Amino acid sequence: MYQFTLEILFKIIGIGSASGLLLNNDSLFIISDNSTFLYEYSIAKKEYTKIKLLENSQENIPKKQKLDFESITQKGKALYIFGSGAKPKRERQIIYNLKNQKTEEKDLTLFYQKLKSSASISDKEMNIEGAVFYKNDLILFQRGNGDGAKNGIFIYDTKKETSQYKAIVLPKLKTVDATFTDAVLVDDTIYFLASAEDSKSTYKDGEILGSLIGSINTKTWSVNFTKQITETQKFEGLAFYKNSKESIEFLLCEDNDTEELQSNIYKLVLKKQ
Repeated sequence: MYQFTLEILFKIIGIGSASGLLLNNDSLFIISDNSTFLYEYSIAKKEYTKIKLLENSQENIPKKQKLDFESITQKGKALYIFGSGAKPKRERQIIYNLKNQKTEEKDLTLFYQKLKSSASISDKEMNIEGAVFYKNDLILFQRGNGDGAKNGIFIYDTKKETSQYKAIVLPKLKTVDATFTDAVLVDDTIYFLASAEDSKSTYKDGEILGSLIGSINTKTWSVNFTKQITETQKFEGLAFYKNSKESIEFLLCEDNDTEELQSNIYKLVLKKQ
């Protein structure tokens, strides 16, 4: 069983509802599910800049109107940001070019519809919370916190433009199944976060029952391990930080489901067996 330590590394005032993290050199990129800005935080300078993802970017967008950006990943010199897909307005992708700082918006309605059909997932159950590029595949993590409990991964071949869905059942935290909240690729292994929330809705929040970390084997798409890391917090963002012979480290963020403009960034250290 993995041993771990979890601590607050720093606090960022001015960013609320953090839902995804990505570390690129000294820059920690942060997305928020109720904002249409991308935040670039300099760890060395301890300050951040706001990057407009849309022409009229906003913060603290009301729940019914938000675009619900939940996933961020990197391929080459571009960052890919995905909406959750839980509603039509949440079926968007933003691509941010790190080299020229330009953004491109894409409508994912048809793409998400094909994914939903392939896995028999209803419109209201679609809830993409994590994204990872691995070789030719785009791996999307479906959080199964709806009535149908459809928790799993979409494996989309970007060259053949074909997809497959694999259901993944995670341990219960208290009486509720943990479901995916984010993922990151480290070498040939995918590490993921999952949390349990006492609600059968992808829209309504419920009592938080804890979060866990685990990993997936990219050859078999099976779960290698899971480890509960908190009984009270809902961690939604996961970024790779450091790797050594003794341990692997990640940065985490939590969505406290409030309008408070503060984000706590945690460091999770997993000791290797």
